[in-house]
Amino acid sequence: MTQRRTLLLGAPALLALTACSTMTPTSYPPIVFVHGNGDSAALWQTTVWRFESNGWPRERLFAFDQPMPLARDDDTVAQPGRSSTAESMAFLAERVDAVLRQTGATQVVLIGNSRGGNTIRNYVQNGGGAAKVSHVVLGGNPAHGIWNIPGYLEQNEFSARSSFLTQLNAPKGANGDEVTPGVRWLTLRSDNNDKYAQPDGVWIGRPGTPTGIGFDGPALRGARNVVLPRVDHRETSFSPAAFAATWEFLTGSAPRSMAIAAESSVRLDGRLTGLGLVSTDPASGNFASNQPLVGAQLAVYAVDPATGARIGAPAWRKTIGPDGRWGPFAADPRLFYEFEITAPGYATTHVYRSPFPRSSEIVNLRPERLLPADRDAKAIVVFTRPRGYFDAQRDTMRLDGQAQLPGVPPRGSGVASARLKVGTDAQRSVVGEFNGERIAGLTWPAAQGHLSVLELSY
Repeated sequence: MTQRRTLLLGAPALLALTACSTMTPTSYPPIVFVHGNGDSAALWQTTVWRFESNGWPRERLFAFDQPMPLARDDDTVAQPGRSSTAESMAFLAERVDAVLRQTGATQVVLIGNSRGGNTIRNYVQNGGGAAKVSHVVLGGNPAHGIWNIPGYLEQNEFSARSSFLTQLNAPKGANGDEVTPGVRWLTLRSDNNDKYAQPDGVWIGRPGTPTGIGFDGPALRGARNVVLPRVDHRETSFSPAAFAATWEFLTGSAPRSMAIAAESSVRLDGRLTGLGLVSTDPASGNFASNQPLVGAQLAVYAVDPATGARIGAPAWRKTIGPDGRWGPFAADPRLFYEFEITAPGYATTHVYRSPFPRSSEIVNLRPERLLPADRDAKAIVVFTRPRGYFDAQRDTMRLDGQAQLPGVPPRGSGVASARLKVGTDAQRSVVGEFNGERIAGLTWPAAQGHLSVLELSY
C-alpha cells in the first residue's frame, strides 16, 4: 500500500503563488500542460479556460502536441509511429526551455495527465528538470503501472515490471520517497473509477486476470495525494474537481469561481492533424500521430442549435499548410458551429461543437475514416467525449433519444465515444446529450464518404 501524506505548501511557495488578485502578470509562473497517451493539447482547453477565468494570464499557459504520442509496446525497442520515454522526455525538455526563454521565468509548473505524468517524472528525475520545475501535478498517472503481470509486456512503460518504472519509483532520501526532492508534488486519482488503476484486467483486454495494481496506483510516496470521488481516468485532470484541487495546491486557496467566464470577442485556432505515420497516406496506419494534415480543406459553418442545420455560407475557410494551423477564426461565443474537414484518404468529417465561451489556440481538429464495419450504414454519427468517459451508472446521457449509447457498457468508465449507425437515407438531425451539454448535428451519406461527429466540450 502506498503511503499517503497530505502536504501543505511551504512559505516559499506561498510567497511565489499566493494572493492572485495582487500579483502582476509576470509573477505567475508559467504552466506547461502535458497530455497523455495518444492525446493532444486540445484536451486541456477547458482547464486553461478555468485558469484564465480565475486570473492566470493567458500568456503564461502553454500546451503542446507531442509528435507520435503513443507509447511503444516495448520501450526499449524502436517502433514506427510510437515514441519512447526518452523521446517524450526530450520533447518536454525542449518545450520547457522554450517557455523559460519566452517568459523570462526561472521555473515552470508542470501539469500532466496519464502518460504525461510519466514524461514529467522522467524529466524531473533524469532530464535536468528538478532545477527548472517548482510544482508538479499528476492526474491519473499510472505511477506504479497499469499491470504487474509476469511475462506480459514487461518492458512497456505502463508495466510495473519495466526498468523505466522501477528506476522512477526507487526510494529517494531518508523517507524513501518516490518523488524527486526539491519539487512540490500533487497526485490526483479516482477512488475506484480509473480504468487504468483497476485490480482486474478488463480494460487491458484481460478480464478476470489480476493486474497486481490497486485503485491507489497513481499515488506516490512523498507527494500530496488527493482522491477525487467517482472521476474517471481523464477527469483526474480535466474535470472541475481536478482544477479546484490543482488551483488550491498552487495558490493555497480555493479558486474564486468554478465557472468559465465568457468573453465578448473569441478567437479560435488550433492544429488540424491526421492519422498514421504519414498523415496523407492511409496505408501508413490509422493511429494518432499529431502530424499536420497538409492540404486538407476546412470550412466552418454556424448551425442551428436545435437541429445542426447550417445558417448561411461558411464563416471561415482555410487550406491547411505545413504548420497544421487552421485559424485564426473570429467566432461568436453564442453560436454552435460545424467544422467540415475534407482530405483525401479520410471521410468528409462534419464536427459539431457547442459554443466556445473563450478564445483558444488548442482547438485541434482531426478527420475520421470510415471503418469496414460501417459499410451497412446509411450514415454514421460518432458521439465523443475527449475529456472524460461515458459512465452509464453515473452520467445522464442520450444519443438520438436512447439512453443506452452504442458500445458503452452498463457499468464502468472506460469508453469515450459511441458510434451510431443510421439506417435511413434521408438527412436528419441527431442529438447527443451529456450531463446538460447538448449538441445537434445532421446525418450525411456514408456511401458518399461522409461522417458526423458530435464532440462534447465538457
